[in-house]
Amino acid sequence: MARHSNLASLGRVMARPHYVTTPIYYVNDRPHIGHAYSTVAADVVSRYQALRGKPTYFLTGLDEHGLKIERRAKEMDLAPQDFVDQMAAPFRDAWEELDCAHDGFIRTTSMQHRERVQALWRQMQAKGDIYLDDYEDWYCVGCESFKTEKELLEGKLCPIHQKPVERIKERSYFFKLSSYTQPLLDYFEAHPDFVQPEARFNEVKSFVKEGLRDLSISRTSFRWGIPVPDDPEHVIYVWLDALTNYISALGGPAEQGESPLFDEFWRDAETVTHIVGKDILRFHAIYWPAFLMSAGVRLPSQVWAHGWLTVNGEKMSKSLGNFLPPGPLVDAFGADVLRYYFMREVGFGQDGDFSHRNLLNRYHGELANGLGNLMNRIVASVLRKNLHGRVPKIDLDRLADIDHGLIEKARGAARDAAKHFEALAFHRALDTIWELVAAANKYVDSTEPWKLAKRGDTTRLEQVCYTVLETLRWLSILLFPVMPTKCNELRGQLGITPLMPTEQVDLWPAAWGGLRPGTETLAATPLFPRFDESQERSILERLGVEPTSAEAKKASTMNEPQESNDFIEFDDFLKVDLRVGLVLSAEQVPKSKKLLKLSVDAGDPEPRQILAGISEHYAPEDLLGKRVVIVANLKPRKLMGLQSQGMVLAASDDDGLRVVVLDGEVAAGSRAK
Repeated sequence: MARHSNLASLGRVMARPHYVTTPIYYVNDRPHIGHAYSTVAADVVSRYQALRGKPTYFLTGLDEHGLKIERRAKEMDLAPQDFVDQMAAPFRDAWEELDCAHDGFIRTTSMQHRERVQALWRQMQAKGDIYLDDYEDWYCVGCESFKTEKELLEGKLCPIHQKPVERIKERSYFFKLSSYTQPLLDYFEAHPDFVQPEARFNEVKSFVKEGLRDLSISRTSFRWGIPVPDDPEHVIYVWLDALTNYISALGGPAEQGESPLFDEFWRDAETVTHIVGKDILRFHAIYWPAFLMSAGVRLPSQVWAHGWLTVNGEKMSKSLGNFLPPGPLVDAFGADVLRYYFMREVGFGQDGDFSHRNLLNRYHGELANGLGNLMNRIVASVLRKNLHGRVPKIDLDRLADIDHGLIEKARGAARDAAKHFEALAFHRALDTIWELVAAANKYVDSTEPWKLAKRGDTTRLEQVCYTVLETLRWLSILLFPVMPTKCNELRGQLGITPLMPTEQVDLWPAAWGGLRPGTETLAATPLFPRFDESQERSILERLGVEPTSAEAKKASTMNEPQESNDFIEFDDFLKVDLRVGLVLSAEQVPKSKKLLKLSVDAGDPEPRQILAGISEHYAPEDLLGKRVVIVANLKPRKLMGLQSQGMVLAASDDDGLRVVVLDGEVAAGSRAK
């Protein structure tokens, strides 16, 4: 991660290095959102640790050897090296598009990697842990690993790929994995957090307790790999080759002092974290530690095994047409939105589902109507109109209780979010942060700065504006690991410098009041512009997602008996923009028996005026502070000489009329579904 000086330093710290890796991705095909999910997670870890002043190194890269690559290259009439060279560029491009700022990008075809794999082999051989023998078993080309009869599904199918395995018999070098059964169990006992989540660790320990078999670590049935030292008829097992990338990229295995990068980020690092998918956990939590034990090299601090991503409830598959590359999603929503969705939607470590419509819902409900709305309300609607767009000077010792309440909420969010980021519980960190966003919006609702401006209460207006602006500054830091570009855009609108993490400087927010009075804010452009229904449909169409079509529905039901002519098409319903509106004020319309004039916060830059014919059933004070449902895109009309900008939903029966009122702290402007 690039590191620069920062004028907004919060204090010097003494911090040891932090190293985080993704799995290296097999290049038999182009990157998809599963790869993107792992890479974004590692980038979030790296950015968070860098914010805390730790020297960080973030590694990703490509696994380019093995039988599967050899066969795929032959299918395309390419030499294996030409094929992997061709496949490397899409992965590099994908991580750049997603703003994943890796420090190292390793390819296992590099000469440095080749030399270090052979060095590791020699160290294991010197320990007496490698021997030559005959081997025969079932082999999955997709996994690039042998399977026991016990592991196979009916019909000799791989349990992961559900494809037939092949019977392979060949001369092979073996690693004495069986000798490491007890050392591994002892290590697991001494390091209870070595594998996360805990349920996966239990699976690993159970597998080891059953007893480990020696592992075949060379192949003669194909040539595309790293030759075994002193026996070029054999190539090194692709998983021994691939796993070594985590140290070869740093110049290891190496003697003390031979490779400064290896010494800093592996040998002496505070934490070494591998982020992998659950399907390759065994290789990282059993084989890799055993190899390192044999070579006398330290083990990683933690292996984090996240779940799988499905797409709309189905496993990704080319045959199903749901193999999603990240590029088009970034083009449609921006990198930060996709990064946010990945970290927000799924509890890290659990299986999750990707849905375009869930992404849109998160975008509108949380980003546009939550954070974006908070920014617009205070900067565009209040500060620039009433305080010349400058951060006011206030006496922090004279703030009201409600101000201190929001400040304490921010301090709690910073404390709890840090704890969750450290534990790689990204969704919980974002839960905590979004509670602060909701609290800040509620604070604006309660303090009503537009009313303070209207009645000329400048002192109180300045206090309120500063409290919200400083909260936004804190949010720009708390959210930076997940949405770095948008957070720096937010900071730009606040008139403050971008965040640029610096070693030994902890930038995590701690002291309230860092926003300097007199700072000139910029004209606020929406951080997350709202999409109307036609824009949403256009986005979904570009992404190859079939939107609900009135024409399609009509065609599909042409031959069906029609029970009623009163139905509307679903697309007609989608045209109605139903939103949560917070009633800020209510008063009787003069000379009208039925109309109340409501001022409603519907997530717009300014409150809207709505006239509702409900005064015979509600007194004005009955609705203050209530969250109602409004039709936000109803054509404005005049009633009693006053303009009405929407409609409040209500229901009536013999007992009278009742306005639809929502429970809970739903953010104003949220869409009603």
